[in-house]
Amino acid sequence: MQQYPHFLAPLDLGFTKLRNRALMGSMHTALEETEGGFNRLATFYAERARGEAGLIVTGGIAPNPSGRVFTGAAKMDTEHEADEHRGITKAVHDNGGLIAMQILHTGRYGYHRDCVGASELQAPINFVKPKKLSHEDILKTIADYAQCARLAQHAGYDGVEIMGSEGYLINQFTASRTNNRDDEWGGSYEKRMRFPVEVVKAVRKAVGEKFIIIYRLSLLDLVDGGSTWEEVAVLGKAIEAAGATIINTGIGWHEARIPTIAMVVPRGIFAAVTAKFKKEVKLPVVTSNRINNPDLAEQIIASGQADLVSMARPFLADADFVAKSRAGKAHLINTCIACNQACLDHTFGGKLTSCLVNPRACNETNLNYVPTTTPRKVAVVGAGPAGLSVSTVLAERGHQVTLFDAYDKIGGQLNVAREIPSKREFDETIRYFGNMLTEHKVAVKLNKKVSAAELIAEKFDDVILATGIVPRKLNIPGAESSNVMSYLDVLREKKPVGKSVAIIGGGGIGYDTALYLTDGGRETWAKPEEFAKEWGFDLTVSTPAGLTQKSAEHHKSPRQVTMFKRSKGKFGGTLGKTTGWVHKITLEERGVTQFSNVTYEKVDAQGLHYAQKGETKILPCETIVVCAGQEPLRELEGDLLAAGVSVHIIGGAKEAGELDAKRAIADGAELGARL
Repeated sequence: MQQYPHFLAPLDLGFTKLRNRALMGSMHTALEETEGGFNRLATFYAERARGEAGLIVTGGIAPNPSGRVFTGAAKMDTEHEADEHRGITKAVHDNGGLIAMQILHTGRYGYHRDCVGASELQAPINFVKPKKLSHEDILKTIADYAQCARLAQHAGYDGVEIMGSEGYLINQFTASRTNNRDDEWGGSYEKRMRFPVEVVKAVRKAVGEKFIIIYRLSLLDLVDGGSTWEEVAVLGKAIEAAGATIINTGIGWHEARIPTIAMVVPRGIFAAVTAKFKKEVKLPVVTSNRINNPDLAEQIIASGQADLVSMARPFLADADFVAKSRAGKAHLINTCIACNQACLDHTFGGKLTSCLVNPRACNETNLNYVPTTTPRKVAVVGAGPAGLSVSTVLAERGHQVTLFDAYDKIGGQLNVAREIPSKREFDETIRYFGNMLTEHKVAVKLNKKVSAAELIAEKFDDVILATGIVPRKLNIPGAESSNVMSYLDVLREKKPVGKSVAIIGGGGIGYDTALYLTDGGRETWAKPEEFAKEWGFDLTVSTPAGLTQKSAEHHKSPRQVTMFKRSKGKFGGTLGKTTGWVHKITLEERGVTQFSNVTYEKVDAQGLHYAQKGETKILPCETIVVCAGQEPLRELEGDLLAAGVSVHIIGGAKEAGELDAKRAIADGAELGARL
């Protein structure tokens, strides 16, 4: 059995003891603003406490109205609001956990007309110019932080986390980029750092000594005008002296154009920066970002790079992350793959947070896998994400499940997605489902293209079709030419592709295919130093805000790729809000050209003939890859229904949109829970 003596060891804070070194990082779920959301949050956090999270940090709660994320977003400046949180803290404590409330003032990032900032400088990611805080406003805001912390203590929290990173209000005071004041709160760094220091002092005075104060400090701003390393070190020491208990580390502002938490980012890349900072202070220091398995957490802590690890999304993916580690069942951890599709994309899109690989996240009160009292004999056809999801849930509940697939391995479209450079984390999802099939004794029959007659003869109580999709074909003269192929031909079948390529389709599949064809085998996502060179930052933090010049070598493409789409407007509109920009920048720097509002006329020896604005043009190209959507594949349905079989259709077979693993896994989980 794998042991994790450092990762699982308790941490003594003097007045309280954390049961292990895993901090569940802050995530806004939108339950904070949902009717009945506090009861759902209590259940959500209770499961993570029962799963042995060492210390839970809530989503951000504003200390006053101007600090809210948006109009009507969660705040705490009254006892009534504090009392609403008592169910959360009780649920966590009843399950043996500790919980801290994050105090978040968004500053100029607030999506409302009352947002404020250190200066009157509009954020590039916001539509509102902030009002500059006056001296009196600043003093009142400091008092609001203290009052918010006092109310959190009243609500039963064990501590608070003061959000001082990611470009929010406190960070806006410390950086010259956003602070052009010339009074006692701006100018020299000593004056710019006064605000966070006074906040921590005021909070400590308000809550007394035996209350956890975590300060989240930005180690790498990754924006022009961000802090130097010398400034970060000075602030860290001042925060320690002001009364903080723990220093958590933040990486990058929300407006930075360097990815820090997406799947493209190497695992544990920023632990080296935390290790450098750890030498500056005596307080326990937390490292964060892209730590998603216990082996990595153990390595970081055992090597002395940090005292604790913060994992936010991994606790969305698996509430029992730590408990499984302690029990020697790390192979059954449902690993966060940093896709952001159901968590951060939902958050920034105004939707309820969940998790692509774990649809129960934030749905614990309405999606449960209750043991069945009437086991059924169920066939699942298709071992893609939908089929894997429904099979494991049904078997976990006690049904007898047989899973068929025509290919020689499980995964379906996940095996296609993992071929994209930077998307190898899908291997973890395939690994998890494979282990769950074994754990719950699903009969798996691969290399088996099962027929309707065979399914009928076996007398299954239910047949679930998770047979997926077939790529849509190009319907123009010349489309049957040998140089015209589908994205599956390229990504799965590995057919040879020429040096000049036309991609038809501007959605997620088109982008993935373009990333694959232009990568050149570098795979910088797995190599921290190479990734840093590609994106232009310095892990030794020897430059202001950690910024350096991007390496042109890392953007050379082995092919000339041109993308086309029929619809008008810019490319990338269907990509994820928090990761789409990464893909767009990458393809731009690799020289990919894009044309919208086109119609396709024919393919011949000259290349692809297309029309744009009434003018026919020709793109000479060796290969044309069609990424223009899919059709559902459910050829078994008719014969099964005619025989009176109970048939259920999920995933791509039900709706052939983009390659949507989020919807497919959720479909499977929901059917598996109710059957």
